[in-house]
Amino acid sequence: MTVIRGAFSKDELKHKRVGVLYGGLSAEREVSLRTGAAVAEALRSLGYTVVDIDVGKDLPARLVAEKVDVAWLAVHGRYGEDGSLQGLLESMFIPYTGSGVLASALGMDKVYAKQVFVAHDIPTPAYRAFQDEASALAAGDSLPFPFPVVVKPSREGSSVGVHICKTRDAYDAAVRDAAKYAGTLLVEQFVKGREVQGGVLDDEALGVIEVRAAREFYDYDAKYKAGTGTQYLFPAPLPPDQYARVNEVCLGAHRALGCAGGSRSDVIVTEGGAVFLLETNTLPGMTATSLLPKIAAGRGIDFPSLCERLLQGACLKA
Repeated sequence: MTVIRGAFSKDELKHKRVGVLYGGLSAEREVSLRTGAAVAEALRSLGYTVVDIDVGKDLPARLVAEKVDVAWLAVHGRYGEDGSLQGLLESMFIPYTGSGVLASALGMDKVYAKQVFVAHDIPTPAYRAFQDEASALAAGDSLPFPFPVVVKPSREGSSVGVHICKTRDAYDAAVRDAAKYAGTLLVEQFVKGREVQGGVLDDEALGVIEVRAAREFYDYDAKYKAGTGTQYLFPAPLPPDQYARVNEVCLGAHRALGCAGGSRSDVIVTEGGAVFLLETNTLPGMTATSLLPKIAAGRGIDFPSLCERLLQGACLKA
């Protein structure tokens, strides 16, 4: 495996114009605005010259006009996390943080990511993929696993359009909603267990945090709205063998996709101790409630230091 190393030292970066790219055009724009603001503030506190850029259709012109030397990517969802933005920066020869074009595209598409995980013997729930709403509805009574099931759009993040369905009626409604979003439709076997998240930074497993959501599952509101009652336990109170297994699976997913910088994976640990990887986020959130910063903090890496470490990894990957 090739490990992508940073192109700059801290001293060199202090003389560069760092563009923090945030916002964007996806359903996750609000979350991205928070990530970008937090990252820009953290980098400025360390003495970096930061240019805030809300990503729109004029991005190439903005990058040139602002004389951006290196890009810190804080754009979640489509057009930012899916390889599109990475490809633009590669073609403009602007080094950037995080994963490259292919890893970003694979990680963003849940169906293709599943295929990679299966090929690398990474445990993941059984699934079916459907090209459109009609085919998913037609298959509702012939799924290869029983209800409850999980319905997701394949190319959205932050739990946008995700539903746990206990009945056929709920399934039909979920399919119709998920079909409004990007990509094919993913129907996944529901696996009951503890929700944990594993972080990876620079090809090292950072650790595992348990998420105890007051809601049925860790959905958009539980992730980003205050006062939801969600609890975060780091390190996750798992038996040592299960904790090590989660770290192993998350690092394996990071490597299988070809990720760089930081990633965060969603995992279920069943009552019997089995570990199932749900998905890997190649551009994790960096908000006040985001999990990679919480995991890093538990390892003694404060938020500005985490942002700086990711910045040091900025480079071209093509």
